[in-house]
Amino acid sequence: MDVPKDQISTLLDHGLSASAQILGSFLVSSSSVNAETNPHVKAENLVLLGDALVRDREYRRAIHMYKQALQYHRIIPKQTSASTRSSLSTSNRSSSPNSFNVSAVNENEVKFKIASCHSSLNDNKAALLELEGIPSKVRTLQMNLLMGKLYRNSRHNRAAVACYRECLRNCFFVMEAIIALAELGTSAKNIISLIPQTPNRGNRGSYDHLDSMRWLQRYVEAQCCIASNDYKGGLELYAELLQQFPKNIHILLEMAKVEAIIGKNDEAIMNFEKARSVDPYILTYMDEYAMLLKMKSDYTKLSKLVHDLLNTDPTRPEFFVALSVMSERKDDKGALSYADKSIQIDERHIPGYIMKGNLCLSMDRPEAAVVAFRGARELRPDLRSYQGLVRSYLACSKVKEALYTAREAMKAMPQSARALKLVGDVHARNPGGREKAKKFYESALRLEPGYLGAALALAELHVIEGRNGDAVSLLERYLKDWADDCLHVKLAQVFSATNMLEDALTHYQAALRINSQNEAAKKGLDRLEKQMKGVDPDAPNEDEENEVEDADADVEETELL
Repeated sequence: MDVPKDQISTLLDHGLSASAQILGSFLVSSSSVNAETNPHVKAENLVLLGDALVRDREYRRAIHMYKQALQYHRIIPKQTSASTRSSLSTSNRSSSPNSFNVSAVNENEVKFKIASCHSSLNDNKAALLELEGIPSKVRTLQMNLLMGKLYRNSRHNRAAVACYRECLRNCFFVMEAIIALAELGTSAKNIISLIPQTPNRGNRGSYDHLDSMRWLQRYVEAQCCIASNDYKGGLELYAELLQQFPKNIHILLEMAKVEAIIGKNDEAIMNFEKARSVDPYILTYMDEYAMLLKMKSDYTKLSKLVHDLLNTDPTRPEFFVALSVMSERKDDKGALSYADKSIQIDERHIPGYIMKGNLCLSMDRPEAAVVAFRGARELRPDLRSYQGLVRSYLACSKVKEALYTAREAMKAMPQSARALKLVGDVHARNPGGREKAKKFYESALRLEPGYLGAALALAELHVIEGRNGDAVSLLERYLKDWADDCLHVKLAQVFSATNMLEDALTHYQAALRINSQNEAAKKGLDRLEKQMKGVDPDAPNEDEENEVEDADADVEETELL
């Protein structure tokens, strides 16, 4: 009795992969199918079983089945000479000489299935080997997209670009290809030139076509702006798109991600929350949102976010980064293991490298932090990867490397106040470079007057050089427009250093009213209260010394992140 082959396809269509797999085992072992006389039937059966195994993520077994299928597919079936002569005598000119031997197995499709399995097992080399064996003229859209991803992972960027361009020639709406080409440095004009120009007899139809595609052109331009570190231009284009597509989750998330990178934390949090209000089960970039909640010391929201991610999909790298963020306060080693886990799941997951780098810095492992931030920069040389590298090099006392990296960031982002401030940070480490640091900080503030990080750094420089009055004037000027806890902390530290204890107390309390979890404010206030009671806060006490040191580090970390 034959096993019904079509029923396996039906089971797979209904998602019943376990039943399909069991039925497939009967099919491939059936004695009614002679592998010598009907090798192509055997090949078809093996492909069906392989498909069932893929659905259950048994990729190695699936590869084994697919390869066996190809072997049977290439066998010329044995037939008696009489039957062969009969076939030839009854055939006519229009029929194929091998019409008796037609197989439903497409060798190129099976190779693609093998490549997809290798890709799922992170074996890029083996996957590429299979795909490269498929002639370029017959590669489908899916094949080209997978090849592009594999070439990019292998850092063969030119070949990746060619594959992505081929995808867009087939279908311009392959958004993954658009994003990848932008990140690989292809210009917006070059990408848009691939939009198919539909031939129309009248000009009216042509204009309608161009108008209907304008939103997509804006999207391409936005992606290219972000990829080239023109964050302002990218955000403006995204805002324009959001007017046309209100509550678009993808645009909200893209805007929030960019705002997080450039330090517009409140705006980023707002857009992340808008996206979650539309879709509470969204996972994309939620680890970025977790980092922002940690910086705001909003542990209630952070805990809820991690819980939501756990219930949605605990296998995603975003969940493990968010878990790492939440664990950092109590278990830095555990937090580091979670960050590592996110990278194991997806070696191209940038927030995992950023989180790992920050953790290594806080654990006084700057060399390991350098490796992590380098990994992030290789994937996407954005502001945070440069900031992390500069901080790590300075922690290693590698000032030359820090300066080279900061200058590289400035060249990549010439209109970025944060990149200018980064160069100033390196010069500020050297007493002979403080005047240069001052100029860079002032340039950053001219470029972006509302950049509090540069204002805080310049105030700190004033204090180091004994210009406490200048520091107070600068900080008070900013307090008129920005109610920021870090500004109050810095002012309190300046007043405390000049023995103006009542003023210092006022500003520490103001900082804690804005952010009750500000560690620098809590530790500074504790120290100040000892001073006001006549107790020497600098008395040899290891715990207190560490607290003061940590307070300074917290302020620096807040401004940089």
